[in-house]
Amino acid sequence: MRGGKLCHSYSIFPCQEHKMPKFMKKSLLILIASAASTWVFADSPKEQIHYLEQSRATAHEFMQSLGRKLKSLLETADTENAIIVCKQIAPAMAADYSKDGWIVKRVSLKSRNKSMGVPDTWERRELEGFDRHHLSGEPTDELEMSAIVDEADGLWFRYLKAIPTQPMCLQCHGKAEDMPDGVKAILAHEYPNDDAINYSVGEIRGAISIKRQISAHE
Repeated sequence: MRGGKLCHSYSIFPCQEHKMPKFMKKSLLILIASAASTWVFADSPKEQIHYLEQSRATAHEFMQSLGRKLKSLLETADTENAIIVCKQIAPAMAADYSKDGWIVKRVSLKSRNKSMGVPDTWERRELEGFDRHHLSGEPTDELEMSAIVDEADGLWFRYLKAIPTQPMCLQCHGKAEDMPDGVKAILAHEYPNDDAINYSVGEIRGAISIKRQISAHE
């Protein structure tokens, strides 16, 4: 697990953003973030470890399932029709996974669906950190972040798993100049405020965001 920006009096590592010693990279990092974005190291009870393991499994299953469905669509239909179907499939899958107290969604710094893909403050900060990792040349397929965040209504377990851009994603997320006119027309119609283009393979296209409330403020 990769750490957050640990720069305050309760930090356990020097102020080096999203960096950890190699032997710690796979360990659990559970953090508490105050409203002022101060990070402190917290205990790691079994329940929180379970949340992390469950979130990892959910993110993996979600992306594998979505990837299979999109691949099948692109093999049986043209990209234009696949875009229309994908607009329905991805949100429906997120809704199916959002049960038993869990909230699952996809977010991006360059979102396509503005009604559900815009990141909150915590998600945005971590996505920006993921981008810095990518720009530094690090592999992006294992980037993740886990934290306990103090929000307005209570403490929440948060998890974010990066979604690297795959070759097949470029059909509707690639460079605008490389897209067929039909694809650009469908995107303009279905997503008039679309920002999710001009990606290259390996870039962070977004992330799976998973959260669950731990306790409510009194």
